[in-house]
Amino acid sequence: MSEGMSRYTDELRSGAQELGIALEDQTIQRLLAYMGLLVKWNKAYNLTAVRDPDEMVSRHLLDSLSIVPHIAAGDWLDVGSGGGMPGVPLAILFPDSNFTVLDSNGKKTRFLTQAKIELGLDNLNVIHSRVEAFTPERAFTGIVSRAFSSLVDFTNWTRHLGDQSTHWLAMKGVYPVDELTALPSDFRIEAEHALQVPGCQGQRHLLILRRIVEEG
Repeated sequence: MSEGMSRYTDELRSGAQELGIALEDQTIQRLLAYMGLLVKWNKAYNLTAVRDPDEMVSRHLLDSLSIVPHIAAGDWLDVGSGGGMPGVPLAILFPDSNFTVLDSNGKKTRFLTQAKIELGLDNLNVIHSRVEAFTPERAFTGIVSRAFSSLVDFTNWTRHLGDQSTHWLAMKGVYPVDELTALPSDFRIEAEHALQVPGCQGQRHLLILRRIVEEG
């Protein structure tokens, strides 16, 4: 972690505590090292619209960590991962689970591959593909998206990647009333949570979906 990033240590630690998460020093170092890579690569690769490091702790790191209570052990997919949120922070926090970060943008997956190497994340898999064309060997424990698409597209494009035990986690800003009315009939809302992200002014919501699979 660079000296420039170290000044965010207290903000990250206290913000995580507000979320009910106690971060070890090594975990904080890796999260801030990831943020340092984002800052460095963003100049050329346009990974995120948030360019000010002073905003990144809250809007990227803490926002990603806000769903930690809803992450079960297993194999997870972060769809349309972009610069790696929330997949990379979650992979740092849960070294015993596997996280796949998928994006169709080659520049972004090149960055994610470099982040995997520099951060030593053996539990992170990087996939350069359109989600509709991705065909893994087995269903994921959970599939998460952060500002990736509408709920309709998210569920339709990832339906083949999960089964009746998979949880779909959609991270949203304002509560998506209109999107919910168009939800495919084989998906249902299992839970919904208003998220309080330290340092973030806007609304944040998490919708947890399950798929109803007909017994054949």
